[in-house]
Amino acid sequence: MNAPTRHQVAETFGIVLRTARDAAGLSQEQLAEAADVDRTYPSLLERGLRQPTLYVILRLAAAAGMEPGWLVSAAAAALNLPPPSR
Repeated sequence: MNAPTRHQVAETFGIVLRTARDAAGLSQEQLAEAADVDRTYPSLLERGLRQPTLYVILRLAAAAGMEPGWLVSAAAAALNLPPPSR
């Protein structure tokens, strides 16, 4: 199994973020304001043009009212990454 590229990861995270934002009933601008990030940043993330830091993932998840782990897990599942072994 080939590891996903950085671009594939960014695009997939963007899709997951858009799904979460839509489920929360937020516009990109509302999400940005609630997460205290630049108003254009959610658009860049959703289009796969940027990759967020952990700090930003935590802020976005809080702004959308969801667990940060869900954003990461959903992206990993969409990329068909195996679950972590314990």
